Amino acid sequence: MFEKLRIREHMEVADANGQHVGTVDDVANDQIKLTRTDSSDGQHHFLAMENVDRIDDNRVYLKAGTPIPMGVGAN
Repeated sequence: MFEKLRIREHMEVADANGQHVGTVDDVANDQIKLTRTDSSDGQHHFLAMENVDRIDDNRVYLKAGTPIPMGVGAN
């Protein structure tokens, strides 16, 4: 999956509307690990790689309707 290789640490993650969801901490297997600093509960959260719609510049956009974990997007 070529898109997976383009996702790097510190990239912004946004929902389908361009709203900030979080920041990439790591990519492992088929999941994007988000930084704890972007969550209201201070925990890492994960998004499935299958929810990535596209990558533009330094931003990962999620597909419309992607469920966002509770506590994410606090900033």
